[in-house]
Amino acid sequence: MDFGPNKRESWKNVLTLAYQSLGVVYGDLSTSPLYVYKSAFAEDIHHSETNEEIYGVLSLVFWTLTLMPLLKYVFIVLKADDNGEGGTFALYSLLCRHARLCSLPNCQLADEELSEYQKDGISSISKSFLGSSLKSTLEKHKLLQRLLLVLALIGTCMVIGDGVLTPAISVFSAVSGLELSMSKEQHRYVEVPAACAILVFLFALQHYGTNRVGFLFAPVVITWLLCISAIGVYNICEWNPHVYQALSPYYMYKFLKKTQKKGWMSLGGILLCITGSEAMFADLGHFSQLSIKVAFTFVVYPSLILAYMGQAAYLSKHHINETDYRIGFYVSVPEKIRWPVLVIAILAAVVGSQSIITGTFSIIKQCSALGCFPKIKIIHTSSKIHGQIYIPQINWTLMLLCLAVTVGFRDTKRMGNASGLAVITVMLVTTCLMSLVIVLCWHKSVSLAVFFLFFFGSIEALYFSASLMKFLEGAWVPIALALIFSVIMYVWHYGTLKKYEFDVQNKVSINWLLGLGPTLGIVRVRGIGLIHTELVSGIPAIFSHFVTNLLAFHQVVVFLCIKSVPVPHVSPGERFLVGRVGPKGYRLYRCIARYGYRDIHKDDIEFEKDLACSIAEFIRSERPEHITRMENHEKMTVIGTSSSNSQGVSICADGGDDHEDSSEIVSAKSPEKPRKRVRFVVPESPRIDSEAREELRELMEARESGMAFILGHSYVRAKKGSNLMKRIVINYGYDFLRRNSREPTYALSIPHASTLEVGMVYLV
Repeated sequence: MDFGPNKRESWKNVLTLAYQSLGVVYGDLSTSPLYVYKSAFAEDIHHSETNEEIYGVLSLVFWTLTLMPLLKYVFIVLKADDNGEGGTFALYSLLCRHARLCSLPNCQLADEELSEYQKDGISSISKSFLGSSLKSTLEKHKLLQRLLLVLALIGTCMVIGDGVLTPAISVFSAVSGLELSMSKEQHRYVEVPAACAILVFLFALQHYGTNRVGFLFAPVVITWLLCISAIGVYNICEWNPHVYQALSPYYMYKFLKKTQKKGWMSLGGILLCITGSEAMFADLGHFSQLSIKVAFTFVVYPSLILAYMGQAAYLSKHHINETDYRIGFYVSVPEKIRWPVLVIAILAAVVGSQSIITGTFSIIKQCSALGCFPKIKIIHTSSKIHGQIYIPQINWTLMLLCLAVTVGFRDTKRMGNASGLAVITVMLVTTCLMSLVIVLCWHKSVSLAVFFLFFFGSIEALYFSASLMKFLEGAWVPIALALIFSVIMYVWHYGTLKKYEFDVQNKVSINWLLGLGPTLGIVRVRGIGLIHTELVSGIPAIFSHFVTNLLAFHQVVVFLCIKSVPVPHVSPGERFLVGRVGPKGYRLYRCIARYGYRDIHKDDIEFEKDLACSIAEFIRSERPEHITRMENHEKMTVIGTSSSNSQGVSICADGGDDHEDSSEIVSAKSPEKPRKRVRFVVPESPRIDSEAREELRELMEARESGMAFILGHSYVRAKKGSNLMKRIVINYGYDFLRRNSREPTYALSIPHASTLEVGMVYLV
């Protein structure tokens, strides 16, 4: 058949991605056998001769793995991707678009025309009356919108908390294999320093990026999975071939009936078998749904089941446990291969920790892009592989917190309690958001969403209650971390929103501008003035401050707004919205650069080039049929980047003669001093009139003279009469975060001589 080669090629791609996903997605989940049984039996559950306890734990592990990662994530949640992206904030972004909610203050109707916005088939018509009622209720009530945002922030903060706890418990559990080869006194002085040394090494490597060592991740995890599954098969055959009978749900009932409260408390340790499951959804953007499903269903899931069955088979025949660590993973490993397994386990723990650390970087970048986290320095460690980033401040903060947890707890019991609560909270948040997605995005019946929420929510609530009961035994850590990060996120979001509202209320009217005339009442000197503003329409108050206090201003003024939109990516062909502010003779332009929450911002030189080309292309193509949207009486045109529009205006330097046959060159008049000549290359068709040619020439002259970046320093203060909480949040919380946040990336490389900083006080 003629489509056979294409089909084989597609399956080849799927299998390649599935192989790569083993190292990136499943490192954390695959190392869970290191500590699950030990954590489950940490609640003084006696391992009796009847084996009811060990069989009950195995049954619970089996059905937890089957219902949560396999049924919930593989078959349901993975389908709720946001144009290929996954994670808590992806679900929230999906809901924002479908219910027309937006956490970003400067959303525009033009954003809804983005191809990524429309790709998932957004429909304003719900199939059910209850679904449309729920949608309208969410759109009308600001309180419900805030609750939805808080819910998303809680899930996100718990993921960040997991980024602290997972490396600690994974590495500590891997190193704990040393306990079988030395005395308990010696082990106590070796285990913690060894774990800390590995953690410091792990976080120190983050600066180099995963692309340099990432090729080792998949082989390490595959070796580990083959190792634990082989050991599991050996233990089953050697010690108890009938252990498969314990997979029956009847053993769960017997276990909980016999152990009662202690058995319920042990659920906090058993749920650790699904730690890392959220990574299947969170890392969806790097792979495909099918590849993640194939890797889990055919490799990870059977390997983990065999590993847990093997441990249970061994423990069912070994009941003499003088010390608590005898119930752990390494005791079931044959003594001859214990040291090689220890080395592989440590490597697998490092890989699993690496995955959650990079995932934490990614989710903080998403939060920052969507206005819920202060601007921080983000380094892209790979120019070829999308999404590989490094955030220095977050990296060292995670390292210090990780070391504090390791040194402070010194045992897997309390680490497991902390990690378990973080894991199950993220899953609960995902279940709640998914129930809304089923109604609002998939347009399914409300009864189906209620069934999903009740079925999976009740299971997760049971585990959550067991974890919460261990608050004083370590579970307080993720709650404390989540509280701190949630306060930071909400304070930043609230302050940013109030600041934008102040800008909107105090923007200058167009009538004031028209009254000044084309010269603005001052001398217009050669050059481009970039005025940064969060406004997407109107004239910012800072501009009137310049005009009334300066004797001269730039020949070309651009009101530049760099904003994020609630989609993962914005196509380069839809990057800019360009329009005029006032009549043509004023030479005032508005340029809105739009980025998705997973997009990489270009370097400053490339951005400056795209910015100039976008304005030039707007001037060239300014016709009624090119106008796509009116934003408060300003006509905005969609313009792509220079690289995405081969038929548009481009820039050449020193020698554009090869373009003479197909283009007309609009260049600036030669300056007095010899300098690098930069020219616009304008396509022949359609021809432009003399007025547009003159405007392009002025733009080119201004660009050759240089760009000046006008940066406004805002000092936000609460109004007199504001309540105490608002004064604390704005005057101290938001002000502290603003002073310690990063300036816009495009302003950092501009020389100080080209930067004008102006302070303004905002009373919100």
